[in-house]
Amino acid sequence: MSEVTAGLPSDFFWGVATSAYQIEGAFDEDGRTLSIWDTFARRPGAVAAGENGDVACDHYHRMPADVAMIARLGVDKYRFSVSWPRIQPGGRGPVNPKGLDFYSRLVDELLEKGVDPWLTLYHWDLPQELEDAGGWPHRDTAYRFAEFAGLVHDALGDRVPTWTTLNEPWCSAMLGYDTGRHAPGRKNFGEAIRAVHHLLLGHGLAGQELRSRGVSSLGITLNMGVHTPASDDPRDVDAARRADGLGTRIYLDPLVHGRYPEDVLVDVAGRGAELPVRSGDLEIISAPIDVLGVNYYTSHVVKATDDPAVAEVVPQGRPVTAMGWEIVPEGFTALLVRLQRDYGVPMVITENGAAFDDLEVDDGYVADADRVEYLRSHISAVAAAVRGGADVRGYLAWSLMDNFEWGYGYAKRFGIVRVDYATQERTLKQSAQWYRELVAASRV
Repeated sequence: MSEVTAGLPSDFFWGVATSAYQIEGAFDEDGRTLSIWDTFARRPGAVAAGENGDVACDHYHRMPADVAMIARLGVDKYRFSVSWPRIQPGGRGPVNPKGLDFYSRLVDELLEKGVDPWLTLYHWDLPQELEDAGGWPHRDTAYRFAEFAGLVHDALGDRVPTWTTLNEPWCSAMLGYDTGRHAPGRKNFGEAIRAVHHLLLGHGLAGQELRSRGVSSLGITLNMGVHTPASDDPRDVDAARRADGLGTRIYLDPLVHGRYPEDVLVDVAGRGAELPVRSGDLEIISAPIDVLGVNYYTSHVVKATDDPAVAEVVPQGRPVTAMGWEIVPEGFTALLVRLQRDYGVPMVITENGAAFDDLEVDDGYVADADRVEYLRSHISAVAAAVRGGADVRGYLAWSLMDNFEWGYGYAKRFGIVRVDYATQERTLKQSAQWYRELVAASRV
């Protein structure tokens, strides 16, 4: 497997990733209150087949066995998120001891098995009460998030080395408040842009709380790809610029350079929206981070439409995943090299993987050669980026196991471990065995 990992540094690390709402279940147990996803999933038509995360993978009750399974993969790190309404019901006030105890036991189990915990504070499960009070378009939510960060660190900070504030704020803002495809399901571009700024402010304020408590490995995770114009037509070139502006630069420019891109401000204003920046906000947002989490799934070729705000994705005839996303590993290399050039922050791949329509378990085996090839090509793409100068420190595969895939319900399987949702039986797929062997071989 040396051709896959050629060029990766000797201390490059490997892991797997999940998120709380997608795997935990136990949605109303031990003091947990509702999140926006609990509410959204109950809206008719919001989620495929009317499914929800009430039970999901039942990880809340099966956590020790799941951690043992992670350890058997031989990985270095496990990235997980904590459920805000499980730890701080309603998003305000004191902690819920039973909720915190679950994560304390999870961290202890991981450490006992020799796996480093990598904690994400927010993976989209905003307490419903905070949404009712205005949600992310409302500035106060950023302050509530900072308070939450401090509460979590007070309980787990002695054992968790790496802290990620937000996972994919683009999804929280744009899918949650602009297109309405994700919770809370609002459809207002102006609110989405306000949410962008308050999510970034929440990151900065939470970072202050964590730094004041001694955190030395702090980051944020963004989902990104490459947008290539379909032609040299200035309209297509502008469509690609706009997509990159709202997908990447509106987050990384303030985080790293302390400013929003001028062209994006013009684009946003042209659509009747405004980033609600106050004095001092950008200084808070741009406080240095130690690691940039990169989530990559695909890249797009885009062309202009009659609506300047809408770019059309032009299929390139490539193989696609079960999500309909084209498989573009060279886009991964290009993205990482570009991020190194433009922003210069050490990176870790915090999510990369693919959904495919897996076969059933056959004599204890799940064949998913298509996923193996996806992982192989994309890890090779990371290695190529490192050889090209990108400072990438590790790779965390998405996802550890099949889970609730947001608006798609349980129809899309990203896991390297198969979950039988009727019995909750876990079965390592071909891809999990391949990944375990890759990790072992990389250490020789």
